[in-house]
Amino acid sequence: MATTFDLSGKTALVTGASSGLGERFARVLAENGARVVLASRRLERLKELRAEIEANGGSACVVQLDVTDADSISKAIQHAEEEAGPIDVLVNNSGVSTTQRLIDVTAEDFDFTFDTNVKGAFFVAQAVGRRMIERAKAAPDPAHMPRGRIINIASLGGLRVVAQIGVYCMSKAAVIHMTRAMANEWGRYNINVNAICPGYIRTELNDHHWDTEGGRKLIQMLPRKRLGKAEDLDGILLLLSSDQSDFVNAAIISADDGFGA
Repeated sequence: MATTFDLSGKTALVTGASSGLGERFARVLAENGARVVLASRRLERLKELRAEIEANGGSACVVQLDVTDADSISKAIQHAEEEAGPIDVLVNNSGVSTTQRLIDVTAEDFDFTFDTNVKGAFFVAQAVGRRMIERAKAAPDPAHMPRGRIINIASLGGLRVVAQIGVYCMSKAAVIHMTRAMANEWGRYNINVNAICPGYIRTELNDHHWDTEGGRKLIQMLPRKRLGKAEDLDGILLLLSSDQSDFVNAAIISADDGFGA
């Protein structure tokens, strides 16, 4: 029997939804019934995406969010729940990187990466987690606690050091450990916290790189000499967002075509 993932009645917040993987995540969740809250700094692109989702029969709303700003996080989460109801699923996707040798990393480079990838991801998850915990505590008994799902987007770089992006790898390793810590502490409130570690995925943000000499050389180093597509993550995303993942907590799931083996 085929397995389907029906997210009807669930509200999903996707950070970094204006482009790349975040945009794909938002579309897939909406296509499978979730009401999606699109969050990023680029409001105009979010509004375009909302219109596209609604034109295809989905439901979406838009909130402005800068994950490096604590006040912005607080306002965005409040706005999201006012617009769409309690958040059932968080896809914690915002991320940035710089490219250079470690010896050339400046304090500004380090803060730029860690402020978004670690500090920002942590405080977004904390803000959503607090609300999930409040709802769990308000349940009449443990059997009736609402399900909460937090999906942190890490990277193969969190599991394996990649040349020229050492600080990014360090930040994603922190996200992996953050995932385990949250899962350990929040599981009792029926909140499952898991991480996806994508490998090299072609998106519109990096598409130009793969046609360069360096990009072509890197592809030849991959196990099957191919890049992933954003849709290759659909199944993992839907499983971790759904009720079928009740027994999946603190999982760190690689989707890298074997590159991290």
